[in-house]
Amino acid sequence: MSNNKYITAFAPASIGNVAVGFDMLGLAIDGVGDRVSARKTEAQGVLIKEIYDHNGQPHQDLSREADKNTASISANALWESRGIECGIELIIHKGIPLQSGMGSSAASAVAGVVAVNALLDEPLEKSKLLSFALKGEEYASGGVHADNVAPSLIGGLVFCPLNMLPEILSIEVPENLSSVLIHPNLFVNTAESRLSLKANYSLSDMLQQQSYLAGFLLGVKENNLSLIKGNLKDIIVEPQRSSAVPCFDKMKKVAIQNGAFGCSLSGSGPSIFAICESKDAMHIESVMMETCKKEGYDCQSWVSKLNSPGAYVESN
Repeated sequence: MSNNKYITAFAPASIGNVAVGFDMLGLAIDGVGDRVSARKTEAQGVLIKEIYDHNGQPHQDLSREADKNTASISANALWESRGIECGIELIIHKGIPLQSGMGSSAASAVAGVVAVNALLDEPLEKSKLLSFALKGEEYASGGVHADNVAPSLIGGLVFCPLNMLPEILSIEVPENLSSVLIHPNLFVNTAESRLSLKANYSLSDMLQQQSYLAGFLLGVKENNLSLIKGNLKDIIVEPQRSSAVPCFDKMKKVAIQNGAFGCSLSGSGPSIFAICESKDAMHIESVMMETCKKEGYDCQSWVSKLNSPGAYVESN
């Protein structure tokens, strides 16, 4: 073939739900993500050549079968939609821990689509790639929701309820706010966690949670810190999931005591995030990590501006 060089794309990790917006709000984070390299091949179909872990070693826990990996499922959906006769080969570099609540499967799906899109003679606009990335995420989580895929793709804070898909809305965020994300060395299976959630909720709880969502979004829009602090709460999903993360309650308490506007699980956990003024972020990161370690868990941490970037082509 005239050009079969690898093109590599990076897609960041993300915070799903952002406490107030189950399955409809997502937030990109900086400094950690997945990479997928793609090139054209003579043979048709999608082939995963190798999957590497964060240490650059062959990954022991992920399948190289093309119909069982979010990166290849999403990449293949895009490739087939364009009717191209040749095939593609992928190399996946996992930088996000599995079952971490950091959008690991979504980042692979997004990086796969962005890399393959760059191979096209007429690449699609980034916003048009969402529906293809969702194919892989649906396989991983057992449902269609974009709260990890959308921020990983376009960055920042994203409003992406099911009724709008594939349309999504990027929310302008204040420059003075940051997220702090702590990943304890624990594992929570996202698909199993979703299945364990209750199917019905009281009207009073639903109305209260709706008010929190509206108040939080208004607070972000107007940079009203009091509104953000008063509404960054989850009274429906968090109480059902937090028991799976033994260090959660103490980490949440210490985050808020030290200036965080709110603190909750990232997705289904075990990762825990807080939102705060950027000037307080490093201190809140420190006290949350210290608390996590005192509870007996090693951890990793990332501090990100709320407008952290989404996926991009890293090398050509």
